[in-house]
Amino acid sequence: MQNEHSGQFDNTSDNDNRLKTLEAEVREAIASGTHIRETVRRLTLEAMNAKHIDLESLQRIITAVMDGVHDGAAHQLQHATNQAHAAKSQITEAVAGLDSALAGFAEASKLAVQEVTSQARKFSDTELQRTRSDLESLESLFLDTLHRTGTAAQGVIAEILLDLSQHAKNNGTTVGSQLKETLAIFAQQIAAVGQSQLETGATLAQKTAEFVGKITQGVLSGIKDKSK
Repeated sequence: MQNEHSGQFDNTSDNDNRLKTLEAEVREAIASGTHIRETVRRLTLEAMNAKHIDLESLQRIITAVMDGVHDGAAHQLQHATNQAHAAKSQITEAVAGLDSALAGFAEASKLAVQEVTSQARKFSDTELQRTRSDLESLESLFLDTLHRTGTAAQGVIAEILLDLSQHAKNNGTTVGSQLKETLAIFAQQIAAVGQSQLETGATLAQKTAEFVGKITQGVLSGIKDKSK
């Protein structure tokens, strides 16, 4: 999928511009007040649709989304009275969209591994181990960023974000649920010892990006259905 958010995260200037655009579009989604959850989910997935993406890239994407959520909600509160309830609904929807998008990324990683496994092939052990390590940190990255954004915020927004952070820690997240399934598949593939398994020519990152693109376009509806 080619769009203004896709591409490799190897050019600092282009990457910064993409993140600024992502932040601005999330802010606008909050301002519009409609379809916030699905819009944030789509924007985040588009930002993750890169052939080379690592934990640092994911952290920057999550931070950009949360900054956009904070600024959008703050703008709404500044320009209207008695908007606390609306702000809570908007922020909750946006955070749910981000959570769902991260689950989509985890789902894409699982599907990538399953596809090559079905072909009696495998990705390199080094890439499998590195990606598994990144995925193991993904839910914590989401929760930490959510809590950090709430801590840095003020007033009603701080209360809403910190409440959401605590609720997510107590009750679990969509990405956390998906990661259990994904990491189980990774563990099976890493443990598999089969002479018939040859390393595939494609990288795990490339195949994951393909599935992220399909999920973003709605070709794969599993995550979208789960998020409703």
